Amino acid sequence: MFKGHPKALYALALANTGERFGYYTMLAVFALFLRANFGLDAGTAGFIYSTFLGLVYFMPLFGGILADKFGYGKMVTIGITVMFAGYLLLSFPLGGDTLAMIAMLAALLFISCGTGLFKGNLQVMVGNLYDDPKYADKRDSAFSIFYMAINIGALFAPTAAVKIKEWAELSLGFSSNDAYHFSFAVACASLILSIAIYYIFRPSFRHVEGGNTKVAGAAATEEKELTPEETKQRVIALCLVFAVVIFFWMAFHQNGLALTYFADEFTAKPSEGIQSMAFNVWNLILIIVAVYAGFSFFQSKDGKSKGISAVIFLAIAAYLVYKAMNVTGTVAVSAPIFQQFNPFYVVALTPVSLAIFGALAKRGKEPSAPRKIAYGMLVAALGFVVMAVGSMGLLTPNEQAAAVEAGADAPLVSANWLISTYLVLTFAELLLSPMGISFVSKVAPPKLKGMMMGGWFVATAIGNMLVSVGGFLWGGLPLWLVWSVFVVLCLLSALFMFVMMKRLENATK
Repeated sequence: MFKGHPKALYALALANTGERFGYYTMLAVFALFLRANFGLDAGTAGFIYSTFLGLVYFMPLFGGILADKFGYGKMVTIGITVMFAGYLLLSFPLGGDTLAMIAMLAALLFISCGTGLFKGNLQVMVGNLYDDPKYADKRDSAFSIFYMAINIGALFAPTAAVKIKEWAELSLGFSSNDAYHFSFAVACASLILSIAIYYIFRPSFRHVEGGNTKVAGAAATEEKELTPEETKQRVIALCLVFAVVIFFWMAFHQNGLALTYFADEFTAKPSEGIQSMAFNVWNLILIIVAVYAGFSFFQSKDGKSKGISAVIFLAIAAYLVYKAMNVTGTVAVSAPIFQQFNPFYVVALTPVSLAIFGALAKRGKEPSAPRKIAYGMLVAALGFVVMAVGSMGLLTPNEQAAAVEAGADAPLVSANWLISTYLVLTFAELLLSPMGISFVSKVAPPKLKGMMMGGWFVATAIGNMLVSVGGFLWGGLPLWLVWSVFVVLCLLSALFMFVMMKRLENATK
């Protein structure tokens, strides 16, 4: 899985991990912060939340255009600096008045612009590493590894956000609303770590930074000159993919909005028994280590490595079984904690995904990137089918709020519905997101790489802007109907992909 890749891949992935940890720590509590600190209703908070997400993913278009001219590395450095200023401003508890709202919006603008310069261009640099024929056949697996690294940061983020907020409340005596800002301050520290990693390991990837730097040595490859017709064909193919992923991100990023509202208002808390173990991030880390030890056992070629892998796997398995047999009491579950399951599944399932597609590739049966994206949309639809089934018989959000206010027993569902939904949505994400980024890096015309990667993020941005639909639907409608909206959109998107498949696959030849 990890063999045969340039060392620069891991340096760039780790730099991204730190930045994503800070971003997702902030994002885990942001929607709840908006409602608690400023007294906003679900729709208004959802609008601000989705607009911010939209800007975060729209600005890479401009970051890519600038990078095509001035260099990817330079834009990455400037981007981290601008992001730091935004998170620093967001870290100050200024209250809930108009001035505080203006300061918060300014902070969001800084974070959006900085991310626009950083995120897409770092991924272009990863793609540039695999323009070398020596590594070309490992492009898809490289982006899967890179994507896994992003989610390592995201895995710890919800726990960090909740624990730091609780510490500020209980140990430092801050009010509930002011304590949120301590969660936001985590991003400042994580960005310092990211830029340190970037510059320490910069010599390993300086040749793909663009700008005035030159590609040196055997890794140098000449850019293929495309005819205007070939360029047009590739750009059209990419735009078709962009159109589809809009609806994936619209549905998927309900994890921070409608799915978080569901966790907060309709999910039984606290958790007890074996289920409660799932809400301890360290248990999830042990499961991940066990998964990788298992893969190492089957992939290792010498007895010593197999033995070490077997010992690690068996020790973790025994420890977790022991804990499960002796678990007592209950665990208080906070709504943002549910967001840890998606990154957990990504990190744990990435080697499974790579093994499956690697086996198919050896037989010449691996699906193309566009076909994987289409399958991903079908799986995403299934994820919201799970939510629709789990929501049958529940009150509408408005009715639920009225019942709680009146002191009545409002119906709640098991946390397993959300845990299962995140599992299914993660399968969809692994089929769509890393494969889509890989597709863009491969198909984009050489002189438009930054812009086309920016285009991928613009599609993501539009999808994120549409996340607010979940907030506006949240109120008087039955929950099964809310989730069904996303089921239909994902199915229609998959159908569109299959109709356009021949055109998309021809663009990669």
